[in-house]
Amino acid sequence: MSTGEKNLMPCEEAIIRAHCHNADPATSKYFMQQTMLRIKNPAKSIEFYTKVLGMRLLHRMDFSTMQFSLYFLGYEDISLKPGDSNAAIEWTFSRRATLELTHNWGTENDPDQAYHNGNQEPRGFGHIGIAVPDVYEACARFEKLNVTFVKRPDDGKMKGIAFIQDPDGYYVEIFNPSTLPSIISSFTQQ
Repeated sequence: MSTGEKNLMPCEEAIIRAHCHNADPATSKYFMQQTMLRIKNPAKSIEFYTKVLGMRLLHRMDFSTMQFSLYFLGYEDISLKPGDSNAAIEWTFSRRATLELTHNWGTENDPDQAYHNGNQEPRGFGHIGIAVPDVYEACARFEKLNVTFVKRPDDGKMKGIAFIQDPDGYYVEIFNPSTLPSIISSFTQQ
């Protein structure tokens, strides 16, 4: 048993061991395509995800009979998007790790409308994560853009990662993949 496993309850250890293997071949072409967040104001949210985080708006779909719109964002080369409408939809839904923003029309005009971000009671959804080359440089840029911070890189016990908030209060973790091993190992190996 490794140091990181010693505090697990026996049933948790058994579950981990049972699921740490190759997936069923029937699922070999499955992939994580999207995470959906409900938003109050698409103009503010799209500006945040494109201007602050550098995503591109990949596709927009308006459902007028149901009065909502979907906005798909991600880190893709938009010049590769096909011009044909059906092909563009297929292309959008073939991208990996996109963010789907769902806007129910009229919420932007309702002063009482707010969505639960999952980080207050009752807790649920936590955050999305964005990998950056340098957390400190990214956070300096976020400061200049007046982004709301939940945790700055040197706050708290875990140094070198940050959390910011989008316009609806959802948390966005900012991290550098190359520094995570040392950050994590300082807490998991005792």
